[in-house]
Amino acid sequence: MSSELVAEASTSALGHGPDPFADPPAAIEKGKNVLRQEEETRHDENIQASIEEIWHLKEISFRPVPEAAPRMYKIITQNFNGPCSFIAICNILILRDKIQILPYDRPTVSYEHLSHLVAEYLLLSCPDVDISAALSIMPATRKGMDLNPLFTGSTSFRPAGAGGELKLFEQAGIKLVHGWLVDPSSPEYRAISRVEDYDSAVNLLVAADYLTKGQFVVAEDEHGPSSSVEPSGSRFDTYDLTPEQQQMIEEALVVRSFIGSTSSQLTYYGLFDLASSLPPNSLVALFRNSHLSVLYKSPDADGALYTLVTDQIFLHEPSVVWERLEDVDGQWSTFVDSRFIKSSPAGGDYAGHTAESALAALEQQVGGLTLADRADEALALQLQQAEEQRMQDYYARQELLRADGEHDERARGHASRSRAVENATRPRKKDCIIM
Repeated sequence: MSSELVAEASTSALGHGPDPFADPPAAIEKGKNVLRQEEETRHDENIQASIEEIWHLKEISFRPVPEAAPRMYKIITQNFNGPCSFIAICNILILRDKIQILPYDRPTVSYEHLSHLVAEYLLLSCPDVDISAALSIMPATRKGMDLNPLFTGSTSFRPAGAGGELKLFEQAGIKLVHGWLVDPSSPEYRAISRVEDYDSAVNLLVAADYLTKGQFVVAEDEHGPSSSVEPSGSRFDTYDLTPEQQQMIEEALVVRSFIGSTSSQLTYYGLFDLASSLPPNSLVALFRNSHLSVLYKSPDADGALYTLVTDQIFLHEPSVVWERLEDVDGQWSTFVDSRFIKSSPAGGDYAGHTAESALAALEQQVGGLTLADRADEALALQLQQAEEQRMQDYYARQELLRADGEHDERARGHASRSRAVENATRPRKKDCIIM
């Protein structure tokens, strides 16, 4: 140790330097304040996370069996944080009477509560099956899902990883479908069937862009995706490519055209395939645009397809329950009520709009107001948002209290069982007989 360090250490030891332990009460109080602030920060973060994972419930009527009378159900609506595939899974199980949210009159439900219900259902329905893969993937379903659909089959998926996503649907008894299919009679079928799935298609486009020295993507940006199959050697003949590479470029052009013209991830061939292959009165999970929705096929003669409307904007619109799936881009879609009759929402006639376009229509309607009207509208909207935020905060705290109570109850039950086991296994003293 150098003389400077020795001198500095001696000075600190003699009290001539800063001593963090010179005033123990002050140091302890400062530490308590830091811990208190950290605890408050964690509490606020937990509240915010709970708000984001708390969903409002909407009452609808549904006929699980065509011959039975309609019954009332509480479905889960998605909030403004974006699509949640887990909601679709739970709503299918709810409409199938596999899980039930209790008490019935509760206005909201949390992810934690729902995950316990689904996990319990999986354990009871698959007692002899390892469901660890399904349970481990469950938290990921709160956001979008990467299931990598195959363009040649409505029930074919090739997700990356261990495939826990497919195990979840298999063990929950939920059929997973998509409508992003290529028509076998189309000229692009040969190229699309060779790449098979979406991830392979993207890899092909990346490889084509590398071979063309970055001109493949540039050409798409300048001219847009082609609407038809481009001819052989259309704009890359100047490059020194082998015949195999040239064929790969041609197939990449076809794949790029197909993906660009089916950006809704639904084709008319896929729509017709779903309508003809699904049995009547079936509830399945439709994968589209990286998230799930509840797809229902009517038992009526027309065999129409409907998706369950779960957007929170329609929480207080009892006449908006289903959206009829009639085309690939939603231009002809209509909202219907629980009896599958065209709806007339109290907040305005948004039939013919998708859930997303309904918001755009509302914004356009507001755009035609005068400045005074807009100010009143903005004030009313601000008050409404403040009230909704206040209610969400309240429900979040209620869910936290309920979760804490359930945790304490489980802990007490575990402690009681432990004491019972300890008492049962404790060796008893020998009887003492006084002679």
